[in-house]
Amino acid sequence: MSEIKAHELEDSDFSTILSKDIEFKGNLKFGRPFLIRGQVSGKIEAENLLVVDEDAVVNADIIAKRVVVKGRVKGNVTGREKVEITLTGKLDGNVKTPEIFLETGCIFNGRCEMTQTEVK
Repeated sequence: MSEIKAHELEDSDFSTILSKDIEFKGNLKFGRPFLIRGQVSGKIEAENLLVVDEDAVVNADIIAKRVVVKGRVKGNVTGREKVEITLTGKLDGNVKTPEIFLETGCIFNGRCEMTQTEVK
């Protein structure tokens, strides 16, 4: 997937969408772009894009190629390429990534370790 701005993403950009009425506990592992609108607790490993939508609540450590936080995340986040926290995003945890974008007004409580190259 080419670089698309977080505000430009549409449902059709995702292979899987976890809807608002779904609460998932356990480990998620997937290869295609994934959108979370519901609640997830456990661990998330993604080979591609992961978006936590505005009303979503995630209590999990996340490892993904690119992570966009629009909702609430409690856990450590590793973005192999990039982590973005939007205006509505709240992240309580540490971030490890080569590139980070924090939109004015977001909430980020944690430490950030920026690497020079893609995180494996």
